[in-house]
Amino acid sequence: MTQYDVIIIGAGQSGGPLSSAFAQAGRKTALIEREHIGGTCINEGCTPTKTMVASARVAYLAGRSADYGVHTGPISIDMTTVRKRKRDIVDSFRSGSERRIKETEGLDLFMGEATFTGPKTVQVRLNDGGTLELSADTICINTGERPAQPRLEGSDNVPWLNSTSIMELDSVPEHLLILGGGYVGLEFGQMFRRFGSQVTIVQRGTQLLAREDQDVAEAVAEILRQDGIEVLLHTSAERVRKTDDGHIALTVKSGNEERVIPGSHLLAAAGRTPNSAKLNLAATGVEVDKRGYILTNDRLETNVPGIYALGDIKGPPAFTHISYDDFRILRTNLIENGNASIKNRLVPYTVFIDPQLGRVGLTEAEARKQNKNIKIAKMPMDYVARALEVDESRGLMKVIVDVDTKKILGAAILGIEGGEIMSMLEIAMLGKLPYTTLQEAVFAHPTLAESLNNLFGSLA
Repeated sequence: MTQYDVIIIGAGQSGGPLSSAFAQAGRKTALIEREHIGGTCINEGCTPTKTMVASARVAYLAGRSADYGVHTGPISIDMTTVRKRKRDIVDSFRSGSERRIKETEGLDLFMGEATFTGPKTVQVRLNDGGTLELSADTICINTGERPAQPRLEGSDNVPWLNSTSIMELDSVPEHLLILGGGYVGLEFGQMFRRFGSQVTIVQRGTQLLAREDQDVAEAVAEILRQDGIEVLLHTSAERVRKTDDGHIALTVKSGNEERVIPGSHLLAAAGRTPNSAKLNLAATGVEVDKRGYILTNDRLETNVPGIYALGDIKGPPAFTHISYDDFRILRTNLIENGNASIKNRLVPYTVFIDPQLGRVGLTEAEARKQNKNIKIAKMPMDYVARALEVDESRGLMKVIVDVDTKKILGAAILGIEGGEIMSMLEIAMLGKLPYTTLQEAVFAHPTLAESLNNLFGSLA
């Protein structure tokens, strides 16, 4: 048994930087990682998907070049080159993170599977063989999530893709069938449509992006349909089978009507599963919910003193920037003797469809449910001069304002660089600025930022 001051399980966007922070603070630290340094974000999430989204946008713009008076030849997609570009960027990010960890004095990196053998003891089955027994008074769990398997009759007999495996395709699918209308389904759906696939999205709910306001979700669906994607709402996937020619037949049901959709590839994009089963948390007494997510308080403490959970393993919201903020909270509390908390923190995010959907704070539905006294500022993107000038005017801007305080409560920006415009509104929210400050600000012309001048004039 090797004694450490701190054991961190999982080298994701929380665990990696936290391990370095502990070591640099003079605490003997062990970092255990089963597969890849950097977690989902670098290896299977943000970095690779947004790299491929960029390739798809180039294809889209090339196809629209005549709209700008630029004439090009036939467009073709080389998925092996798209994939290589993605792999190279992932390798660069991952190797850089791994190098920094290995160079940190007082930090030991173990590549293997971690399993609790007691409240503060961990066994590591090393990937290259052998086992280690470690113990520490402080243990931080950052094991994340993985794509959930489809719960669909016949899926055991049909090849299906998830958000990781779909990025390893070496050719463009003829017809991609997507189960789920969340972030993953929409980003990959639009991406492969732009690469040339026929795409059908099957969504059980009445709208895409279930957490968004209905008007925003409808605008997203309209954009995807304009791009040639078939969007089926209030439709359930019933069963799937392999056809005689090696393709896929997906049976869906809407109301009382069933329909069979033929396809070449099936993407399961409905849900994720926490990586907690193999940890043997029963040996620690750490409590989990019915899905296996670790329960924590606002300081990321579990019910067992000295054991903490960070990032996606503790449940939604599952975003890289939230995971990194979890690291900062524990660094503040456990190293700097502070008193940080996740309570009332803003949760911004961007859905990287094109145009982007940037979101922060309350939706209109949430604000009304809380009986807030609100007004709504709403404006289509074709009112924005800069969007018209670059011929990217699809979408809308929507901001929720507190009537009594004039503070911004939330925003949804569906438009060109929507994530960047949303971030400007988030900064105003962090600074507790009244919306009038942005309404009356002098922004450079012509920029997307100056749209905020006119947006708040539409308050109703």
